[in-house]
Amino acid sequence: MFGREEKVSAVRLTAVQYVVLFIFLVLAYGLWRLQVMRSDEYALLAEKNRVRNVPILAPRGKILDREGRIIVGNFPSFSALLLRDSSRDLVADADLIAQGLHLNADEVRQRIRRFASMPQYQPIFLKDDITPDELAFIESHKNELPELDTIMAHRRLYPKNGFMAHLVGYVGEVTEDMLNQPQFELYNPGDVVGVSGVEKQYNSVLMGKNGSRRAIVNSRGREVGRLDETPAEPGKQLKLTVDLDLQIAAEQALADKNGAIVAMNPRTGEILAMASRPTFDPNSFAVKISKDEWNKLVNDPDKPLLNKAIQAQLAPGSTFKVIMAVAGWQEGIAQTLNVHCNGGATFYGRRFGCWVKGGHGAVNLEKAIYQSCDVFFYTLAEKLGIDRIAKYATALGLGQKTGIDLPNEVSGVMPSEEWKIRNFKQKWFAGETISVGIGQGAVAITPVQLMRAVAAISMGGRMVVPHVINPTDLPPGFVQTTHYTEVKNIPIDPSGWTFITDALSRVLLPEGTAPSAHIPGIDIAGKTGSAQIVSLALRAKHKNSEEFAQNGWFVGFTPRRNPDIIVCVLFEGGEHGKLAARLATQVIKAYADKQRRQPTKVAGNGKDKIEIGGIWTEPGADDGRADHLQGGRFVFNLARKPAPLAVAAPGLH
Repeated sequence: MFGREEKVSAVRLTAVQYVVLFIFLVLAYGLWRLQVMRSDEYALLAEKNRVRNVPILAPRGKILDREGRIIVGNFPSFSALLLRDSSRDLVADADLIAQGLHLNADEVRQRIRRFASMPQYQPIFLKDDITPDELAFIESHKNELPELDTIMAHRRLYPKNGFMAHLVGYVGEVTEDMLNQPQFELYNPGDVVGVSGVEKQYNSVLMGKNGSRRAIVNSRGREVGRLDETPAEPGKQLKLTVDLDLQIAAEQALADKNGAIVAMNPRTGEILAMASRPTFDPNSFAVKISKDEWNKLVNDPDKPLLNKAIQAQLAPGSTFKVIMAVAGWQEGIAQTLNVHCNGGATFYGRRFGCWVKGGHGAVNLEKAIYQSCDVFFYTLAEKLGIDRIAKYATALGLGQKTGIDLPNEVSGVMPSEEWKIRNFKQKWFAGETISVGIGQGAVAITPVQLMRAVAAISMGGRMVVPHVINPTDLPPGFVQTTHYTEVKNIPIDPSGWTFITDALSRVLLPEGTAPSAHIPGIDIAGKTGSAQIVSLALRAKHKNSEEFAQNGWFVGFTPRRNPDIIVCVLFEGGEHGKLAARLATQVIKAYADKQRRQPTKVAGNGKDKIEIGGIWTEPGADDGRADHLQGGRFVFNLARKPAPLAVAAPGLH
């Protein structure tokens, strides 16, 4: 019994044979898959081990003014790259790399870890705009640190002293948060994109397409040759509607004051100048702004990063009376309204004072406009009611974005009964309407909104969309600006249009509120305004501290009807609208002077007449043969005068 051999059953033997066969089949399939089916893929991976792709960065397009003068350009600079396609231990080299590039070693290691999940063929941008000694360090350590390389980049070069900073904006490296957004899905870490202003709005136009070069590297990761190169495609240049001469005038007028100046062609909506103060230096962002500099800008109470032309939401003060005058005329109330101003009036049991303590005496609409009588507009507001005021203000674009082609425009506030119920779940009280009548209370608008509304009034109800780019200058296929040529027509009675614009032309005369801003020979119409930021009682409690000084406003245009240019000024803490008016007329004078030096041919065949817009005020004969005022523009008859350019505009010699 013990010597008998036990035999393996045939079933077990067969099972083992099948298992062995299955294993061999799996191994054979794996070998076939590696050597045959995916041979091209693995050959490509092997190729990548010895061929390195190095990006060639595309320069951004230049930004030009309307006459083709360069505002923003580029300058060549070198950036340090950390290549991750070698077998080097990058974390171990971090200390030496940081020492040579004057970086913090912990920040280098953190950056390496942050990009660990990205494809290895994408390099890490370690430092932009490296110095000559840092460049020499990289070149001299090619053997010890083959993962370090350099790349030439074209950095943005902006005007000095924050000139035009808010309009053109600035650029910065794309962030991780941005890379997670759909509009940035095609971008890579290290790409430079527009962050604000025109740079952001038209980033897709300004940003070019990066190229690359393929380099041969040895087993140590050192480049030993080059294969081919795909050149970068530079970004397209962008021509603004801004006139540098007017921009300079606006910047100089604003100088170190807080506020904004914006100028526009009310016929087309083209922005001719835009300045905001305080400003910042966008060159600080062209490479990489330090954390301390950024915190200083963000925490500054004067908000230097804020473009106040499109983002400051403030009470417009008496400039709102222009809208009130239109609303009152259209409703058939203002043209027959007469009040007696003795320095104030009582409404709903509360006395509202006029800015002239002694009063204006007998006041009709014309006098109320050029002398800015508060009592008249208090009374007009009571008769109109908040909803009728809101109807006309909203039609003229207040309380809504203008649609200007700049990012982060705000909408402002135009109150109404429905607005208060929706936002505060409270009813509107009639007494609140009185303050709205002089542009106080809950009214809050931006300078560009006010400019657009008054421009529409000056054009007889023709309201355009402000824009800083001429849509016809954009590349084919760019459709984001198609609405900039849209025109909205607001009904304004022609007789009311004539009456109101004539009254506005007296604001800068001796009887008006801004005689010191008058420029002889230039037909300027406009409206001053002063707006409280706190109650008069609170300001008196603080002994009229400058911290609570009123904001000065002015919106003016030339000529008085169908103007060529309109300028809006916000002078924060300026107290009086007449001071803001002086700033505005500096820009208007710069425009008039330029028009006088560079007349434009018009009418007929363009050879027999020239015109100078907005300078002349006295009409000549209207028979078409003499020099005359035509549609608010003085026209020379060249057939009668052989040398018209020898005749200078009065007061502008």
